[in-house]
Amino acid sequence: MPANPWIFLRGLTRESRHWGGFVEQFQQVFPNQPVVVLDLAGNGLQNHRSSHSRVEDMVEDCRTQLAQRHIAPPYQVLAMSLGAMVSVAWAQAHPQELTAQVLINTSLRPYSPFYQRLQPANYATLLRLLLTNATPEAWERAILHMTSNSASTAALPLWLQLRQQQPVSQANALRQLLAAARFQAPAGSPTVPTLLLASEHDHLVCAACSRSLAQNWGCPLRLHPSAGHDLPLDDGPWVAAQVRQWLALLSTPAAASP
Repeated sequence: MPANPWIFLRGLTRESRHWGGFVEQFQQVFPNQPVVVLDLAGNGLQNHRSSHSRVEDMVEDCRTQLAQRHIAPPYQVLAMSLGAMVSVAWAQAHPQELTAQVLINTSLRPYSPFYQRLQPANYATLLRLLLTNATPEAWERAILHMTSNSASTAALPLWLQLRQQQPVSQANALRQLLAAARFQAPAGSPTVPTLLLASEHDHLVCAACSRSLAQNWGCPLRLHPSAGHDLPLDDGPWVAAQVRQWLALLSTPAAASP
């Protein structure tokens, strides 16, 4: 039987092409498992649509997109940040559709306070960008600085190109921000097997958010010692290796403990 497809979901205002080389890195580790990259409404190829202001509605939109592409469940989901919130809501509403979820550098109410979900060191930068009507290059440089600990700026030209080709409207960015801010994790642990990946030196979302989820949910957490918020960008092979090791252990009792 064919392997369950992997569904990749990015975060706030990011699109499927922001995965960069990670999809290929992942496929090298899982050559027989198809990867489907989805854009949330308002982003990427879906930028002509209005973003949803509720994470639960994002779930239903993802399911509709997959149905339109004739990609049937069950799925495995790998998701970052806002995309990880979508996966959590998906696992709650339709647990029979997911066989596994990998959540990268996410944060959820009520498990983490706001100052861990968006670290205060970023407040001044974001306020300056908003108040000065910053250029697209200034925005993308700032986002790269906040989300990547890599010394390379090789991703910047691609990010600028994506912003020019498929811009995310201010209204859609605000709707996505509202969805992330208002979403609250369901009570209890997910019934879908869950792996948490986080970066010790994530300067956007504190790694304590993932630690709190691991403690409350009793699911495994793997911490990267040096990467930033965009963990697949900073060390994609590490992410793929962690997923491979976890899947190999899923059938053993050790997989259930952090």
